[in-house]
Amino acid sequence: MKTITLYNTLPAVFAEREPVPSQVWRCEVSFERGRYYLVSAESGTGKSSLCSYLYGYRRDYEGVMRFDERDLRSLAVEQWCYVRKHELAYLPQDMKLFAELTALENVELKNQLTAHKTRREIEDFFERLDIADKLHCPVAKLSIGQQQRVALIRALCQPADFIVLDEPVSHLDEQRNHIAAAIVDEEARRMGAGVIATSVGNPLQLTYHSHLEL
Repeated sequence: MKTITLYNTLPAVFAEREPVPSQVWRCEVSFERGRYYLVSAESGTGKSSLCSYLYGYRRDYEGVMRFDERDLRSLAVEQWCYVRKHELAYLPQDMKLFAELTALENVELKNQLTAHKTRREIEDFFERLDIADKLHCPVAKLSIGQQQRVALIRALCQPADFIVLDEPVSHLDEQRNHIAAAIVDEEARRMGAGVIATSVGNPLQLTYHSHLEL
C-alpha cells in the first residue's frame, strides 16, 4: 500500500454540523507511505473515528476512503484480514488488551500470527520502555501508562506500510515519550512505513512531515 486517500469524508454523526472544523473532513487528503503525519484534535472531533474507519472497525461515514485504488467499503473480510496482518498496524486509544493475560502474552498473540519479531526483540522493547519487570504480570495489574507501552509493542509486532497510532503517549511522561518515538521511528524507517498519529495535546515526539487538524 502506497497511499491512503480520503475524498470528501465525514463521520455520519457530523453530517448536520456546520461549519465542519477540519483540514481533513470534507476535503481530499492523502497520506503517503514513508511520511509521518500528526492529526491534532480536541476531544469529540473525530480522530478516533478516523482511525476506526482506516482499520475497518466502522463504516458510518460519508464520502470515500481508499487504500491506493481500493475503496474501503469494497474490501471483503479476507482482504481486511490481509490488510491488518501485512499492511496496517494499529494502536487504538482504548488499547484493546486482554486484562487476564500477561503483558507478554498480549504481545505474543499478535506476534504468533505474524512471526515478525524474535523473543529477544520483544524483550528489548520491554527493556527500552522500562517495563521488563512486567513481562509476566497480568495486564489488569498494570498502570494505564504501562498498558499503553504494552499495546505499542504489540502494534509493532507486524509488517506494515502504515502505522496508525491513536493517542499513543497520552499517559507517558516526556522521557518515555521520546523512547517510544525513537522505537516507532526505527520500525517505520526499517519498513519504509508511514505513520499517522493522533493527539489532543501530548503528541508522540516524532519529526512530522505534515500536521493536520480536525
